[in-house]
Amino acid sequence: MNKSLKFSQKHPFLFGIFLIFMAMVLIIGAMAFFTFSFNKNKLAFNKEKIGVVYIEGIIANPLPILDWIKKLSKDSEIKGILVRINSPGGVVGPSQEIYEALKEVSKSKIIVASMGAVAASGGYYVSLGAHKIVANPGTLTGSIGVKAQLTNFQKLMEKIGIEEETITSGKLKNAGTPFRKLSPEEKIYFQELVNDLYEQFIGAVVESRKLSKEEVLKIADGRALTGKQALALGLIDELGNFNQALEILKEMAGIKKEVILVEGPPKEKNFLSSVLGSLNLKLDSAIFAPTWILSYE
Repeated sequence: MNKSLKFSQKHPFLFGIFLIFMAMVLIIGAMAFFTFSFNKNKLAFNKEKIGVVYIEGIIANPLPILDWIKKLSKDSEIKGILVRINSPGGVVGPSQEIYEALKEVSKSKIIVASMGAVAASGGYYVSLGAHKIVANPGTLTGSIGVKAQLTNFQKLMEKIGIEEETITSGKLKNAGTPFRKLSPEEKIYFQELVNDLYEQFIGAVVESRKLSKEEVLKIADGRALTGKQALALGLIDELGNFNQALEILKEMAGIKKEVILVEGPPKEKNFLSSVLGSLNLKLDSAIFAPTWILSYE
């Protein structure tokens, strides 16, 4: 037999069977693909979409959350939004930004907040943007208050021979420096800042929860509350877990079909980008931020 002949020429019968087999594989594969796609589209067609916004950890960088809320608000197929909160609080400004964003979207879409293990201080603040707040009986929430956290390294710096020399444009520009104690005037200054932000927090609770200011002030001393206690005090609406909050949202939005959850914001693509993003935030804070921070914690 001529060795230069191809397999198809040497074994035409086997080659023909191989071609038939490959053709069958392609046909079956194509049928399976189109059947799966059709069923998937059919299932999606029979379901409504609900957006889910996850708010987790310390609230410091609100941009991914704000972008996700905006995206859900513009999607006409999203029939309601479930905000899942697992946060002990965070920086004042970002907490307020998320609250305001949810409050604005609540004008056009039903929003329900679902509290996980903890939704305290800033975590509670953002929940006020929802139409209804649902928490587990053991959720830690409340903690309505503001704190200014400062650190004093004066004695340590004196031991190692480091002194601070700062030139400022005003007597309060360097208030809160870690290299010395606060002066009496600076203490008054910080207390006024805290009091103003505290009043803003109280105002948001009064407006959202339809409580009197007197009622809120009785419990707004920074104390944490269980979900059960918060319900009794009118700070939340119902007790329940994530799935129960979802059913409440469906009922409020008039959804009788099964739902598809559109969840976000998207996570960081990889570990490196997450590290670089965190580093960038820290560098920005180191350059532009004061040596103290006001927070809803």
